[in-house]
Amino acid sequence: MAESMDTDDANGVPVTQNTSSNNPTTITSSQKPTRLPAKISKPTPYTFDLGNLLCLDPNPLPTSPTSPLTETLLASTARDAAQALLNQLLTTCPITSTPSGVHLTLPAPTTPLPREKSLPAEKTQTKWAAFAAKKGIKDRKKGEGKTVYDEATGEWVPKWGYKGKNKAGEGEWLVEVDEKKSKGEEGENGKSVRGEGRRERKESVRRNERRMRANERRGKKGIVA
Repeated sequence: MAESMDTDDANGVPVTQNTSSNNPTTITSSQKPTRLPAKISKPTPYTFDLGNLLCLDPNPLPTSPTSPLTETLLASTARDAAQALLNQLLTTCPITSTPSGVHLTLPAPTTPLPREKSLPAEKTQTKWAAFAAKKGIKDRKKGEGKTVYDEATGEWVPKWGYKGKNKAGEGEWLVEVDEKKSKGEEGENGKSVRGEGRRERKESVRRNERRMRANERRGKKGIVA
C-alpha cells in the first residue's frame, strides 16, 4: 500500500491520499540458501564410536596468522563431523520399522568414559562378616538350608517359624523333664516346664537381636572386634 501526504494551503493540515492499487506487491529474492554437501571428505578419515555417538576428527584446524580461529570456522568443522557421524550411522547400523516408529540399533560402546561420581567408600565388615571370612564360611543361597527332614512324618519341614522343627514337642501331652534344669513339674521360679522350650526360643531371638544391634554400632564406628 502506497500513501502520499500533501499539505492544505489554507489550514496547514496535512492531507493523506491513498494511491494503492488492488494488486499486492510481491517481494522476491534472487538469493536462495545454499545446500551444504552431505558427503564429507577429509585428508585423514574420521574415527567413530557409534555406541557413544562419538566422531573423532584427527585433522588440525585450518588456521594461520592471516586467518585466525573464528566461530564460523568452528561451526563449520563441527557441522562436517556431525554430518559424517550421521552418514556412518545410516550406513552401518541396522534400521527397523516398528509401530512406534523407526528404530536404529547402536553397537556396544568402545570408548571408556570416566565416572560421574567418585568410587563408593568400602563398607566396614561386621563382626560376623570378619568371622566368616576368617573361617571360610560362604553365604548360602536364598532358601538353602531352611528345611530339615522329619523322620516321624517323612516330610521336609521348616527349621523355624510356622510348623518349624524347633517347635516340636510343644503341643505334646507328655513332656520330658530335664532333671538338671528343673526340679519338678513347676520348674524354677514357679514356671511351667511345658513352656520352657518356648521361653528359651524367645530368649535366643532376643539375644540374637541384641548382638545384631551391637554389630551395627561397631560397623558405624569402623570397629571390628
